[in-house]
Amino acid sequence: MERFIDAAPGIRLWAEERGPADAPALLLVMGAQASGLGWPDGLVDRLAARYRVIRYDHRDTGRSTRAYAQHPYRIGDLADDAVAVLDGFGVDRAHVVGLSLGGMLTQLLIADHPGRLLSATLMGTCALSTTPYVHPDGTRTATEDLPGPAPEVLAVWSHQARERDLEAELDWRVEHWRVLSGGLIPFDAACFRALERRIIEHTGTHAPNTAHAQADPSGLLRTEQLARTEVPTLVVRAPAEPVFPPPHAEHLAQTVRGARLVEIPGMGHALPREVHEPLATAILRHTGGC
Repeated sequence: MERFIDAAPGIRLWAEERGPADAPALLLVMGAQASGLGWPDGLVDRLAARYRVIRYDHRDTGRSTRAYAQHPYRIGDLADDAVAVLDGFGVDRAHVVGLSLGGMLTQLLIADHPGRLLSATLMGTCALSTTPYVHPDGTRTATEDLPGPAPEVLAVWSHQARERDLEAELDWRVEHWRVLSGGLIPFDAACFRALERRIIEHTGTHAPNTAHAQADPSGLLRTEQLARTEVPTLVVRAPAEPVFPPPHAEHLAQTVRGARLVEIPGMGHALPREVHEPLATAILRHTGGC
């Protein structure tokens, strides 16, 4: 079932729920510039067998309000939007799963709204903390010295804002997914092209969108709050992750108090069908849904 939620003055968010209405809620939080439809139906349906699964379009994506040009906002405001989505569905507490920017927003929820979370699952993201990473041999690496995105990712991102016709935009998006996938799992270009065509139809435009890249990223650190949280947290390690490559997942698991680390074989920064079953199983085990 689809609905629109008034998240803030002048901000309306598209959202959808699947699964039993009386089941515990599980909120999916997507990455930057990404519609909620970026969560593949196969994964959503697997989770919806046990949970009331909610996915939504961030502001400036999909069918949600295009707001940034007239009313610039902070990245932190996107975390407030996630809370507004829960409110809009009448959900007091939910399991929350965040990917990429969505993983950062989920950390903000862990820190600022712990009473709204039953659990958290973080993937493809970095720790909002200044705590150094401690290597297995005991040596330390400062947060700012952990590796950044792969050169191939940066090269693709450098062309993101260019205006293209529909087919050229689809070509760019498929290449983007190919690079994000990391190369360990065979890449299905036709599958990702169909996903992006559906997202474009859902959105109503294929124009590029860089609002989240322009949004104010200040004030995101939550070092102390993450170190003392009681929210049960799972960190997904993706061995082919090219945006936040190893050891970001390990660092995140060290940063969030009590966090567990699980590896999904072959996974990168994308969600091909090959990872749906192991990822869903990991999330369901963590949340008590299996």
